[in-house]
Amino acid sequence: MSERVAIIGGGKIGEALLAGLLAAGKQARDLVVVERSAARAAELADEYKVLVTDVAGAVENARVVVIAVKPEAVDGVLAEIGRVEDNNDAERVTVTLVAGLPTAKYENALPAGSPVIRVMSNTPLLVNEAMSAISPGRYVTDEQIELVSSLLSAVGKVMVVPERLMDAVTAVSGSGPAYVFLLAESMIDAGVALGLSRAQAAELAKQTIRGAGAMLTESGMTSVDLRAAVTSPGGTTAAAIIELERGGLRSSMYSATAAAAAKSAQLSRRSELEGSAGNGGDGRDGRT
Repeated sequence: MSERVAIIGGGKIGEALLAGLLAAGKQARDLVVVERSAARAAELADEYKVLVTDVAGAVENARVVVIAVKPEAVDGVLAEIGRVEDNNDAERVTVTLVAGLPTAKYENALPAGSPVIRVMSNTPLLVNEAMSAISPGRYVTDEQIELVSSLLSAVGKVMVVPERLMDAVTAVSGSGPAYVFLLAESMIDAGVALGLSRAQAAELAKQTIRGAGAMLTESGMTSVDLRAAVTSPGGTTAAAIIELERGGLRSSMYSATAAAAAKSAQLSRRSELEGSAGNGGDGRDGRT
């Protein structure tokens, strides 16, 4: 069976996946990229020594086709894929990294029975630290789930979830990096207010968040246990935690993630209605 992985879309996300796969040991001869900009195509070919071609050339005999384009470009890409006459249709799995578009949209546009996997990743994919949630469509096999999980593990962690939970995933991990960046911004501003230079406060905050994240992922302890371990009774951390709880940090996070999930669902429903009214499709245009 072909080991070819075709990445349709040579933007930041497509390039990050390409670089991660190569770093993980995937051979350049088994990777192909579709990029419409001639200058960008030349840049990718020169940097990664991979074939950069059109949709038809990339999809033919590919085992995995990754769609990493803007939502408005998906219909055109699916139409081009549908025109490819390939004996590998039954074995090929289509993976969508496009935010908000359901597996049904792809299943309806591709040949009958085509396996589709929807992925919600996040921006740390750009530094190989993504959290990617994958939802298999109706025709996906366990072997294909394992294959796609293995590919995505090159750029971070992977979790399999039912598609009905994608709005929740969006709220927690899709939008989550912004919550952390806001926390860092607040810590830096607070440090400046206490007399530190902005450069000092920024270095302190960034390394603290990095170290805390490493402890959370590598120590085997829960977030509750880790917080308790650093919070001495009557100490400085306890005083700070009291103020954060008094300010409603925990309840604000509940409200924030609920709002993000509701917005994701709203945008998906709106796009589905617009797609149905426009061309009979059920495309969505969710945003993180």
